[in-house]
Amino acid sequence: MSTSAAIRRFFRTPKGLLIIILIILVALAAPKEGIALVAPGLANAVLVAGLLDLLMLRLTRNTWEFPSGALLTGLLIAMILTPQEPWYVTSCTSAIAIASKYIFRTRSANVFNPAALAVVATFYLFDTGQNWWGALPEIPLVALAVLFATGIFIADRVNKIPLVLIFLGAYFVLFTLAAYLSDPAKVSEIFRAPDLQAVLFFAFFILTDPPTSPVKYPDQLVCGVIVALVSFAIFEWVGAAYYLLAGVLVGNIWEAWHRWYLISRRRQSSDVNGQVVA
Repeated sequence: MSTSAAIRRFFRTPKGLLIIILIILVALAAPKEGIALVAPGLANAVLVAGLLDLLMLRLTRNTWEFPSGALLTGLLIAMILTPQEPWYVTSCTSAIAIASKYIFRTRSANVFNPAALAVVATFYLFDTGQNWWGALPEIPLVALAVLFATGIFIADRVNKIPLVLIFLGAYFVLFTLAAYLSDPAKVSEIFRAPDLQAVLFFAFFILTDPPTSPVKYPDQLVCGVIVALVSFAIFEWVGAAYYLLAGVLVGNIWEAWHRWYLISRRRQSSDVNGQVVA
């Protein structure tokens, strides 16, 4: 297969399509945010993630591979963090993200969404700010249509529509109930920019990460509710800016445990059947 054909084939995959979508969102958001402001952090996050993953892929697989996953991770990190963060913060965040892929993993995949874990970790290391500028919060309302259309498209391609819908449904029900049962001013920010755009961006592009999210629809429903509940609880009880990312990390843990449990059950069943046949 020629190089050009391989490139075209890659950009028809969900990972390739997501890279295109994120670049489109960056192109829309950057002029409003300030290209000179966002460019250094964006370039830094992507380069550090890409180079580190390139080396790790070489060491672990003994071959050179294009670090497409790292490119996505770097883009997500840069689009979540405030552009004013110093260069060493975005570098450290990307480095932690890539390292987590190789430290916290099962035989088949990494346990945590790398970008989510790294942003939460550097919140405690550097008190990082998160304004989710890549979710288009500063662009007129029509941007919501772009965000929604691209999000639905990629969620459908990775077969995670039930996960997105159950999460968003549970999330907004919980915060609506909180508005009725307590002080509505405390949760009003959830329903307007930038938090509204942030949760859509999160649901479509982070929650649906194929290696760390469920495949089967019933499991997606359980995971979506868990992530919504944890996100709501963190917002209400801790008030931390990373409440969405904390929710997905707990969902990642549940999914990793669930996969391990199913594999263990299959092995036990296989052992019992083998003994019966013997």
